[in-house]
Amino acid sequence: MCGFAGFVGDVEDREQVLTDMMNTIIHRGPDSEGKFLDEDAALGFRRLSIIDLSEEGDQPLYNEDRSKVLVFNGEIYNYQELREELVEAGHIFTSNTDSETLLHGYEQWGETLVDKLRGMYAFVIWDREKKRLFGARDIFGIKPFYYAQMNGTLMFGSEIKSFLEHPKFDKVFNEAALGNYLSFQFVPTNETFFKGVFCLQPGHFFVYENEEMKITRYFEPNFTGDSKKSFEEIVEDVQKAMEESVEKHKISDVEVASYLSSGVDSSYLTYLGQVDRTFTVGFDEGKYSEIQDAKEFAASINMQNDAKVITPEEYWDKLSDIQYYMDEPVADPAAIALYFLSEEASKKVKVVLSGEGSDELFGGYNIYCEPLEHTGFNKLPMFFRRFLGKFAEYCLPRGMKGRGFLMRHGKTLEERYFANATNIFTEREANKILKKGCEPGIQKVTRPLYDRVNGKDPVTKMQYVDLHLWLVHDILMKGDKMGMANSLEVRVPFLDKKVLELAQNLPLDYKVRAPKTKVALRGAAEKVIRSKTAEKKKLGFPIPTRVWLKEDKYYNIVKEMFTSEAARKFFNTDLLVKMLDNHKNGKNTNEKTDNSRKIWTVYIFLVWYDRFFEHGKPIHPAMNGR
Repeated sequence: MCGFAGFVGDVEDREQVLTDMMNTIIHRGPDSEGKFLDEDAALGFRRLSIIDLSEEGDQPLYNEDRSKVLVFNGEIYNYQELREELVEAGHIFTSNTDSETLLHGYEQWGETLVDKLRGMYAFVIWDREKKRLFGARDIFGIKPFYYAQMNGTLMFGSEIKSFLEHPKFDKVFNEAALGNYLSFQFVPTNETFFKGVFCLQPGHFFVYENEEMKITRYFEPNFTGDSKKSFEEIVEDVQKAMEESVEKHKISDVEVASYLSSGVDSSYLTYLGQVDRTFTVGFDEGKYSEIQDAKEFAASINMQNDAKVITPEEYWDKLSDIQYYMDEPVADPAAIALYFLSEEASKKVKVVLSGEGSDELFGGYNIYCEPLEHTGFNKLPMFFRRFLGKFAEYCLPRGMKGRGFLMRHGKTLEERYFANATNIFTEREANKILKKGCEPGIQKVTRPLYDRVNGKDPVTKMQYVDLHLWLVHDILMKGDKMGMANSLEVRVPFLDKKVLELAQNLPLDYKVRAPKTKVALRGAAEKVIRSKTAEKKKLGFPIPTRVWLKEDKYYNIVKEMFTSEAARKFFNTDLLVKMLDNHKNGKNTNEKTDNSRKIWTVYIFLVWYDRFFEHGKPIHPAMNGR
């Protein structure tokens, strides 16, 4: 919907400072802008018009006596019901926006407003009389929210880059975050790579008053798995919940389209949404493209599909600009493909539906099958499995069949599972390539999460970890940032409060029956879409980085970065080059190897660091002639 930026505190030429902050996020809201300034606070807003396209929908918004001021990014899908309740209580509305519901809702219910919300949101409300700032983020973390307290000033906003324009912001690289980044491919905590900048965690709100910030958690997922309904009843419930969620997510005064891959999630949403247009991207390399399957599915339900083949040249040429939009490095190769997907969609529409969240809620990742397989082996005493795991790690050659299995099963789930598709570098590997090494940090991140679901089945534990790490810091981060880079709002109907209430009650058998995942969701999908699509195994978003890194052109690009002055600040560059060479040559200790994820994780960090720290203040791509 938009982006916002602002601050509480003294600064000279405060209106110009706010304008400069807002200009860094113009991509989030090119339709209009708005400002509020008083002697204590400044709130800036960039609007992407979707609901109530009139000027009445512009922000900042004020309550009846203008004592409270709101800026808000997102959508409230139950705003019409809340509005009716507030009108009955005597509140006067001046627009048809969902935004105004937040303002009057805060007047009526105070901090408990957030318990009533159904949607995706990040917002702040400034109380001019009490000189108090209230802010909140949605329960899943669909919309970003950053803040920094520096030199007597609180800065806040949708994107970190806006803080760089504030004279009281100290831009310092947070090197302590690098170790965890190398393992997770993202920063997995509320810290960021900018020292002193934090993200407000999902399901939290804060109150800032007298230069003190109090943060409160207002929502906690609760996976009980205690539903006693039959499978057929559950499937019917899933169908009803998804139909209602999609209907809510289609509320808009502009056209709504859909992303479409070849998998069940986007296909199911596309069918339920009955959108007029779908969008797909892929690559020339056959197994790295879902375009043909997506086109076949779209044709089978009489929907248009616009597809784009991404060339290697444009993919690589856009990397630096994409780091600008991301704010922080996220070494998921799909982020770049998602940029091109949102770019194509934004040429035709302002809003798309997307399938993020179904795997975390319904049990969709293939790795979730692992604890349910090989049950005989898992019954072996733990001390013996640990012995076999260590033997495999230190005595068996890399690439030998079964080595990885023994290593993984020589550890408990809590010791080996840190989030889907992560553990890029082990802590031992990260210590080797980092000049300063790194403190053990992986289990410091995951242990509190596992503690909260102690006693649950292993799949539920994995879901819970992914819901708090992988979903927030990778999936939703890139979904929002890449969509907003192209002034496109991405809506995610699986991540709905009512859908979560249903999903967290599903028994294990309705989530995963190895090798089948998302059992209940697939059952619901199969009622309305073809079985071929409903039962298709999850692919992810296939990107041919492994292939490209073996080509001289891209090998040389990466090698130049791996031997740069910036790389030498942090890494033992000879080990980086060796890792790159081994990948290109296909050998590592005389065995075939694929180092592409490790290489990509380091390379993306260096591209990001170059953009934000090597050349002063980063310039917006639209102003850079890039």
